[in-house]
Amino acid sequence: MATNVEAIEAELEQMRITDRAPGLAQLALTLARLMDGEDGATAKANVGRELRAVMADLRKLAPVAAEADRVDELAKKRQDGRIRARRA
Repeated sequence: MATNVEAIEAELEQMRITDRAPGLAQLALTLARLMDGEDGATAKANVGRELRAVMADLRKLAPVAAEADRVDELAKKRQDGRIRARRA
């Protein structure tokens, strides 16, 4: 089972956000380390709440992933066909 630090590192890498918001990214990792520590349940609940808030802020700052689906591919082919038809 992955630790909180490993999970947050993986998510930060996937979001490609560490260059855009290095301070918040570091704060998220610090909070994740505290979650993995030996503190009591109340402390972990407080840290978890803060970690969720920081990660929500980071997700808002992350660039939008450009993933094409089948509809996008068909629309592009149609547009390319129109361009070729105009040139002919």
